[in-house]
Amino acid sequence: MPANQPDIAVYLPTLDGGGAELVMLRLAAGLAERGRRTHLVLARARGPYLSDVPPSVRLVDLGARSPVVLTKTLLLAVYMRRARPRVVLSALDVVDSALIARAMARTPTSVVLTIHTHLSRQFEDKPDWGVAMIRRGLIRLLYPRTDRLVAVSRGVADDAARIAGLASDRVQVIPNPVLDGDVDQRARQPVDHPFLRPGQPPVVLAAGRLVRQKDFPTLIEAFALVRSRRRVRLIILGDADPREPAVPPALQKLILARGLANDVSLPGFVATPHAYMRRAAVMALSSLYEGLPTVLIEAMAVGTTIVATDCDSGPREILDGGRYGRLVPVGDSGALADALVAALDAPHDGSELRARARRYSTEAVIGQYLRVLDG
Repeated sequence: MPANQPDIAVYLPTLDGGGAELVMLRLAAGLAERGRRTHLVLARARGPYLSDVPPSVRLVDLGARSPVVLTKTLLLAVYMRRARPRVVLSALDVVDSALIARAMARTPTSVVLTIHTHLSRQFEDKPDWGVAMIRRGLIRLLYPRTDRLVAVSRGVADDAARIAGLASDRVQVIPNPVLDGDVDQRARQPVDHPFLRPGQPPVVLAAGRLVRQKDFPTLIEAFALVRSRRRVRLIILGDADPREPAVPPALQKLILARGLANDVSLPGFVATPHAYMRRAAVMALSSLYEGLPTVLIEAMAVGTTIVATDCDSGPREILDGGRYGRLVPVGDSGALADALVAALDAPHDGSELRARARRYSTEAVIGQYLRVLDG
């Protein structure tokens, strides 16, 4: 292999502050630590995780501009023709731009696509029915031609296979490499938040982008019911769509309407939420759908009790059907409130949670990825 030719190129749209972006960054770092020459290729080099790219990984900014869907594919083809990576590992790209770019570049590069969310639910969540139908058509056209497909959970794999018209065993399941060796150190970092100071009421914590998928209105309604029974507070970590206010007006209005202004805090995005999780009494996930929710694994890793919706897909797999946390129906604020109260009254054994989380460590996952990338 020429000196400057990458063995593996990890391709992402951006490094915006989502769980999938973070795990792919950890995967790139883990591949480099295993001696693989690794590029991290971004359609646009932006996002809070840019400063976390290690020196062992070369950052490549394609500099895509509007229309991004078109220009990122053209620029990725140019990159593939020049750099000629052996494998492109692509994520967060529903239409599989890397496969199209490879055809344009006419290179022998293998394309491995990772699927991080329940695609059919994502399409249902899009207001533009026509765009969703086009994406479904592209999946049926392109996914069978991708060299290898990897999904982060069994539910995600079965859903993707169904949409693409593939046998379920055509999509391999590899969980996300969520944890590394610095989790305990990050969890012990100081946190400057008034709700988490000594002597304050217990805190229910949630984390995720302030978007419809996360269904924070149901969480706030559930928290209002819990707050009527006891002293407790709620922190929601995460940012809004860049085109929206920092706190969506609908969420702010609901908080005020339920009289929770003094008991709910939305401090924005936090790059390493582990210290918040360690100090919280309960980690709550209220999502309508997921892929393999990183926040649940991170909470388990620091021993925090979990309550989650039994949504497609991921929570049931992570929590082993409810053995490692309480599962409640999607959109049911009453059931969520009851589960939160039960979790506050009877926390899960932290050592059991930490042991369960080890199956999602970079060390445990990286070997599975290498077998796929070298296959």
